[in-house]
Amino acid sequence: METENPVNCKYMGRSFNDLSINDDSTAFSDCNSDRSGEFPSASSQNRRLVLACANSENSDELIRQLVSDLDSCSIDEQKQAALELRLLAKNKPENRIKIAKAGAIRPLISLISSSDPYLQENGVTAILNLSLCDENKELIASSGAIKPLVRALRTGTSTAKENAACALLRLSQVEENKVAIGRSGAIPLLVNLLENGGFRGKKDASTALYSLCTVKENKIRAVEAGIMRPLVELMADFGSNMVDKSAFVMSVLVPVPEAKTALVEEGGIPVLVEIIEVGSQRQKEIAVAILLQICEDSVLFRTMVAREGAIPPLVALSQSGTNRAKQKAETLIELLRQPRSGNAAARHSDVSV
Repeated sequence: METENPVNCKYMGRSFNDLSINDDSTAFSDCNSDRSGEFPSASSQNRRLVLACANSENSDELIRQLVSDLDSCSIDEQKQAALELRLLAKNKPENRIKIAKAGAIRPLISLISSSDPYLQENGVTAILNLSLCDENKELIASSGAIKPLVRALRTGTSTAKENAACALLRLSQVEENKVAIGRSGAIPLLVNLLENGGFRGKKDASTALYSLCTVKENKIRAVEAGIMRPLVELMADFGSNMVDKSAFVMSVLVPVPEAKTALVEEGGIPVLVEIIEVGSQRQKEIAVAILLQICEDSVLFRTMVAREGAIPPLVALSQSGTNRAKQKAETLIELLRQPRSGNAAARHSDVSV
């Protein structure tokens, strides 16, 4: 598996070995446990019972009974058991280990393949909640969860799709799972969710893609699936609350040549220049880092960026941005002001002073 190293950009004798942004933690609200609310099919009495048992010595016995009910011949009993396990795993972190040790993971994975949409949804979400425990991630993946989660991403309810994306994100935090998830067909489905999902779906898809696309072959899959169009569209829409997330995803993609070309073809340069003009400080820094990467080896792309009017806002950023943003802006300005000869920059850097 080939994981990308930080980009190493050298220009005129100056090395910029980290074009990434310092903090992406606030850009991505991590896919945490079940956020779809309480369950209308479970009575208030049952919910209170589950929560009460979760705080008592009887919780182990309850969990064993619920796991047994997952294999029931009655769909209603399976639904109730999946609902209650989902809630137990959501509300009490220590239950996530108990539920896994009680043998729930394989029967829950089987429910993900159910033709009943709500049984599938609760199976997906229970697996998501269990995957929040680091000790469970490898067991969930090795038990065969990846392909059923991908099927749920294709055929499930909107909630099942969103929670499947989150579950795949959590599994991708084990590095070895990233290639398996990419090869299972998840990337095009996540791109589709990014483009066509609701706001939560877009957020969950972008977070999962950001994690998965640290692997080179997944970057290429994402580009081939047409990811640049929705990324550019979301970055252009400042009211979408997706500018930062989309830009971070784009920043992990552009080291591969296919992504640079696709970004330009989808009209990304004007959008990036506009972000440098009117975006937040963090958005400006990400945009400059992306433009540096696409311009580094392409005279044509430098010309396009310069003609788009990038130099004035870059000059302003070089005077008023963060230290990292100033450094990137100054480097890009120097690059754009060089003669439009393919070897000009190289010749300039070789001149002795």
